This record gives sequence, structure tokens and C-alpha cells, in this order.
Amino acid sequence: MPPPPDPADSGASVPPDLAGRGASASAPHIRVAREGGVATITIDRPERFNSMDVETAKDFRRAGLQCARDEGVRCVVVRGSSGIFCSGADLKYVRARGESADFAYLQPEAADPEGGFGRSFKEILEYLHSTISEIKRAPKPFVAAVDGVAAAGGFGIAMACDLVLASERAVFEWAYHKTGLTGAESSTFFLPRLIGLRKAMELVLLNPRLTARDALEMGLVNRVFPDGEFEERVAEIAGALAAGPTRAYAVAKSLINQAASVDRLDYHLDEELQALARIADEPNFAEGLDAFFERRPPSFDER
Repeated sequence: MPPPPDPADSGASVPPDLAGRGASASAPHIRVAREGGVATITIDRPERFNSMDVETAKDFRRAGLQCARDEGVRCVVVRGSSGIFCSGADLKYVRARGESADFAYLQPEAADPEGGFGRSFKEILEYLHSTISEIKRAPKPFVAAVDGVAAAGGFGIAMACDLVLASERAVFEWAYHKTGLTGAESSTFFLPRLIGLRKAMELVLLNPRLTARDALEMGLVNRVFPDGEFEERVAEIAGALAAGPTRAYAVAKSLINQAASVDRLDYHLDEELQALARIADEPNFAEGLDAFFERRPPSFDER
């Protein structure tokens, strides 16, 4: 199911906030800055570990679409603030079952099930999945600049970008199994394509916490830079990409994605969303969620 209509989808024109050199724009937790041909999208919600509630996911989608469709933007950097990349969906928001107004389009107003948490995930993931789809279709490079933790959905967003640059302090973690979830935000799609089936299963089943060097050796990231050099090197690479042959990059990106069967991504994202929403309505997730906030090991049933 696609997300509800968004003003950013209404046409090819881009609002003035992305129109000029040095321009910047902001939503409560998503900041967009433009310097020449490089646009930077920053997830800025450090009090919740740069996680996504519905409004943040919606603003992230709007920023992603605008940057992808603005022909003056030739490279897009996605990053987090305060030494955190992104921790995925906001579990505190999910536990509270979100805001009823956020989910009005998903079901009749009279229906408000209390049995599970699938509804609380559904719209967050629809906005995030739409953004990921746009990242892969965009005729320009998207670069994940990971400085700090990229976990669960944040891990998936990073893996969906065309290049991943990491600082020495970056950490990558699958993390879904900690609360009894199945994986989403493109992670189950890209992992076997990036590192192979056997290693993908290792990450999913054993959930090792990967340092930046571990991730580099495994093939999950492209470059690792010392913390003190990270900002400079990200800017250098993004600037070089923005100065490059954008049209040639776009065609090469499309061909490589075609060779890797990325044309199946939208179908797979829908499968991820539906599977995670179903599993979030089961008792194991409720137990995993309680254990997460109570800082104790979960006790999952055997079914």
C-alpha cells in the first residue's frame, strides 16, 4: 500500500528551499542543506537515537524525493546528528501505539485494535520504504555517511544507499531479533546481494555487532575514515561525485541495479512491511518490546 499523497509528489518542481547554493531547509527532525551540487539530509532526533516516528519518516521521505528529483542536486549525502546515524522505527512511539491521527487512513475510524503493534509500524515503514525505493531509482549517487550507530532500520537505510562511508566509531547492527521482529527497510533484500547468502544468514541469526572495520571487511561499507578526518573526506567524495558526469553515473547505476535485480525491490519492500506488521501483532514482539524497555533479556515462546 503506498503512503497517502504528499505535497512533494505533486510535480517535478522543487520548492525554493532546495533551489540555490548554500540553501537549507528543515522540518522538526529532518534537516536539508545544499552546497553547490551536494545536498545533505540529516536525521536530527538525538533524544530518540535518531529513530523515526511517523512525522519524522514523512519528512525524511519528502526530503529524499525533493533531493532525488532536483536536477541541480548531483549527489545526496544521508547522515545522522550527534554521533548517531539512525536506529530505525521509534520503539517508544510504537509501544504507545502512535498517534491515532497519524493512522487514520489505514483503517475505519471506528476500528482501533488494542491487540498488537502492527498498525504502529505500518505507516512508518511505508514512508521509509517509499524513500528507499526513490533512493535506488534516483539518477544520481546517494551516499550514506555513517558516524556512530546504524541499527535495524538505520542499518537498512545505509545499505540501500549507493555508497557507504563510515567513521572509525561507526557500528552496524541488524538488531531486529532483539524484539522478535523479522527485518525491514530493505535489509533482507540487500544483505544477500552485498555479502552473500551465508554471511547474510549469520548477521540475521547471530546478530554480531559490527565495527566499521568489520563492515568494511565484509563488504557492507566502501571506505572507513578516522573520526577526525571523517567530515572532510565525506565532503571531498561527495564534491567529486557532484562534479562528475551525472548522466553517465545515472545510466551506470541503472544498469548495475538491473543486473542485481533491484527492479524487484518494491515487491520485496512490500513483503517486508507485511511480514513485520504481522509479526508485530504476535505475543513475542510484545514480550520483546517490554524486555527492551525493562533492560532485560526477552523470554520468547517456542512457537
